[in-house]
Parts: sequence; C-alpha cells; structure tokens
Amino acid sequence: MEDLIKKYKQYPNTWDEMFDSKGNIRNVYRDFGSFLKNTDFDNLTQMRDFSSQFFKNQGITFTLYNDNKGVERIFPFDIIPRIIDHKEWRSIEKGIIQRIKALNLFLKDIYHEQFIVKDEIISGQLIVNNKYFIREMINLSVPKNIYTHISGVDLVRGKSGEFFVLEDNLRTPSGVSYMLENREITRRLYPNLMPKHKVFSVDNYPQVLYRQLKTLVSKQNPVIVLLTPGLYNSAYYEHATLARLMGVELVEGSDLVLYDHEVFMKTASGLKKIDVIYRRIDDDFLDPLSFNTQSVLGLAGIMESFRQGKVCIVNSPGTGIADDKAIYSYVPKMIKYYLNENPILQNIETYQMGNKDQRNYVQDNIENMVIKKTDGSGGYDMLMGNKTSEIEKDKYLKKVKKNPNNYIAQPILNLSTAPCIINSKLAPRCLDLRPFAIFGANKIEVCPGGLTRVAMEEGSLIVNSSQGGGSKDTWIIKK
Repeated sequence: MEDLIKKYKQYPNTWDEMFDSKGNIRNVYRDFGSFLKNTDFDNLTQMRDFSSQFFKNQGITFTLYNDNKGVERIFPFDIIPRIIDHKEWRSIEKGIIQRIKALNLFLKDIYHEQFIVKDEIISGQLIVNNKYFIREMINLSVPKNIYTHISGVDLVRGKSGEFFVLEDNLRTPSGVSYMLENREITRRLYPNLMPKHKVFSVDNYPQVLYRQLKTLVSKQNPVIVLLTPGLYNSAYYEHATLARLMGVELVEGSDLVLYDHEVFMKTASGLKKIDVIYRRIDDDFLDPLSFNTQSVLGLAGIMESFRQGKVCIVNSPGTGIADDKAIYSYVPKMIKYYLNENPILQNIETYQMGNKDQRNYVQDNIENMVIKKTDGSGGYDMLMGNKTSEIEKDKYLKKVKKNPNNYIAQPILNLSTAPCIINSKLAPRCLDLRPFAIFGANKIEVCPGGLTRVAMEEGSLIVNSSQGGGSKDTWIIKK
C-alpha cells in the first residue's frame, strides 16, 4: 500500500484533502495514513467488497434520472473517509448557522413586510417573478417564525483550501440516510481506528431531528409523520429510513384526511390527529386546491389548515425562493442586512445572465465558466465551458438569450480532491460536502460532518448522486 501512496498523482493546481502540494500526508490524516501504509491492498479490496455487499443487502439505492432504463443502482461508496479537523469544523458550523439564520429572516421578511426590497437591497422583480415565490404564503404566520427547519448547505473547497458555499438546499434536502449508512459501514471497517481518532458521532441525527420537530408546537407529545411521494420516488429509501429511525409513521397523501381544517391519519383504530408533517414532496404537489390541480400526492386543503395553524409543515412551503440560484448571490448582503455581521462562509463569485454587462463578460470568458439554470438541480442542464464544443456552447447560449434571468454563471472551480480506490489503485476524485442543519424553536444544530459526495469519474466535477456520483464517510476528529 505504501507503494500505491507514492504513486498517487494529484490533480494539478488543486487542493488535496489528504496530501499537501509536496505529496506529504497532512497532519489531520497522519494516523490514517499510517494505517494505510501498513495495510495490504488485498485487505482494502476485501473491505471495499464487504461495503458493496452491505449496501446491496440494505437496499441502499438511487435512481439515475438520465438512465433510460430507469434501473435503481447501488449507491457508490468509497471506503477511504474524508477527514476534517474539529477546529476547522467549528468555523464551518458557525458559518452554516449564520447563513441559515439570515435565510430564515429573509423568508419571513419577503412574505410579510419586504423590508429588504423597500431598502433596495434586492430587486422586487427578482422576488415576485420567481416561480418559487408562493403567493399563498404572503402574510401567513408560521410556527415559531421558522421556515427552513431542515437545511443542507453544499460546500466546496477551492485550490487555496478555503471552503465556499456552492448552494443552499432549503426545500426537501436529501442525503441524510446515506450519511448514516456510510457511518454504519465505516464503523465496521475501522472498529479500532475510529475511537482512536475520536470521530464525532452522527448516529443521533434522527433523534435530534425528532426532538427539534417536537419544539415547533406547544403540545407535549405531538404526533409527527413523514409525508412521502411514494415508493417510486428516487429518495424513497431515505424517507423510509428516517421515519423508522425517528419512530414516526411514513405516510402518503392517500393516508391523510382533512376534517374541520385539521389533518388526520387513517389508522386501524380510527383517525389520529397530526400535529407536524415533515414533508418530502415539492410545493407543487402539496395541495391540489392551491397548486397543481392534478396532484394526487398531497392533501387537498392542507394549505388552509397550515394557514389556520392547525398543522405545522416542515419545511414551510415557499422556502424554495431562498435557495434559488438567482437569490444565492444576495445571501452575503442578507447576512449583513439582517444580522449586521460579515459572512463567515463566502459565496462563489456569481454573474447574473439577466445583466447585459455580466452576460457579455461570461460569454467572453466562457471557457472558464459554468452556466446554470437558477431553478436547476442535480447537476443537470448546465454548461461547463471547458468541456463543451463550440456548437454546444452556441446552442446553450441561444437558450440563455431567450430567458437570461433564468440563468447564472460562476467561474469553474478546481474542487478539492481526496484519494479513492479506483481500479486497484489510489486515485484522486473531486468532492463536495453537504452538512445538515436542523432549526428548532430554541437553536440551530448542525450534524458534525455531513454527506461527502464524490465525482467517481476521473476529472469530473459532477458529484450529484442522480448522475452517478458516490460518497465517502466524513470524519470530524478531535485529537
């Protein structure tokens, strides 16, 4: 294994999590590096095969949306963990809490007084013309003034080693179950190494989530359910896992009924009143009376129940505007405006394609740019300027020209890499990090670690699970 470490070739001009620019093992990986050097590669291969079989036995799958066959695949997992020092993590944690506070205040503001618009910090047109701005939420008071109870903040590390926020996920962020399963298998793979590193636990996430959701209503023992679109949703495994670990019922829209504006769940012993709904379906499908009239996934009239305070919906409808990519560039200003603080975590420089000067700059420097739809997700429908032909660029820019306000552009970053076991050798792969934050009535708690997603293809920057990306366990260590 020591020979494979010596042959490890870093990507040029890129921060590697495990090795510095001279090829020396970073201090945070020192003990793990010693373990690797003294481990036979055949043993690591057996560990990798064991983890694959574990994921298969657990039924841990994800559907690739660009797979025409629609076949579910085993979630790719690399056995070498991503390790972050506790001191560095504390800074990340503070930055996430700061960001979530500001975004929540922004949501409350735009659905009520709209001070941020009146003070010309952000354009009113950018708000009202946004498809995620839900007019049914205007002047609707939400429990404890919390809109975004569960958040996933995507972070990337640049070539200098600094973490940047890539995007915010405030609607129905996914990936928690994979974080938990990654930890379960890693505990089995490294039974002695994890205690030695004093790795912070993530296992209590479901209990923390349940405890925080209980604080949203005044009832002492509220009834909480998880609302899923159903078995054919790509993240159904996560929905079922979270419901089981939280000890709450997993329900579909057909399991719910409305009576006197209160929501009830059908049970064998009759109807049971529901107090909190952790919904994993999008706004459009939540209530056919308010949104998509063809939807059968939600419950007709649930928005009126929510408006009357009869039920708490997690996350609140309308949170999507706060994680829209057009709004993303204003988050540092929100932090300054609402909290009077400087951002702890920086944004990636972002260009609004609706701005003619910025659009011209992007077009002149397109080789170094990535262009995305403001409402896009999963790494789909975007242009990587350094990896597309001139014909593809022209075609994409024509789409942008038709509706430029629906697109933003950012410089292409050299995402940090970490070693992975690929084809019987140690090879670098790009990665990001999605920590999860839970906002309850008393505080915001950030799970120590999160989901590290890995681009499994050489040179790729696309880490999204829906496009074949994999993951690693994330160790926050306190030595």
